[in-house]
Amino acid sequence: MQKNFLISFIFTILFLIPAKSENISGQVTIIDGDTIKIDNKKVRLHGIDAPEIKQLCKRVFLSISFISFERDYECGKVSKKKLENYIKNNSIQCKIEGIDRYKRILGTCYTNKININARMVRNGYAVAYKKYSKRYVNAEMEAKKENLGLWKGKFEMPWDWRKNSAKK
Repeated sequence: MQKNFLISFIFTILFLIPAKSENISGQVTIIDGDTIKIDNKKVRLHGIDAPEIKQLCKRVFLSISFISFERDYECGKVSKKKLENYIKNNSIQCKIEGIDRYKRILGTCYTNKININARMVRNGYAVAYKKYSKRYVNAEMEAKKENLGLWKGKFEMPWDWRKNSAKK
């Protein structure tokens, strides 16, 4: 019994941990601001989290003296559009970092040698997913300091939004 469990456990671990140099590239479809499809394989951008497609955020649309007026905007759709713009028709290469609990490939993706994960966070269209990686914390701090993207207004962290919208 223990032997079967051990063998099963080892095969599971070997399946989940890719070879260090394993990459994936091909035709890209953008799902949202942190998920793409390459040749029908879902790739979640490792270490970042972007607003969900249906997520709304707030930003100032008018300021008069000391009064500011805010309105909702579709920050999830904006994040997706920014990722589309970054990738455009460029070739993309993703270094596989692992597999998540939803069976998506976790990847750090590049176009023209530019780290797309970092670019999304640095420009404020995604946040560092500190629960899984500290790699993009500095990029997030810079975006926040410069009021870029999401940081221009008010928003709920994507993981909180998912949790709160599931309760509704």
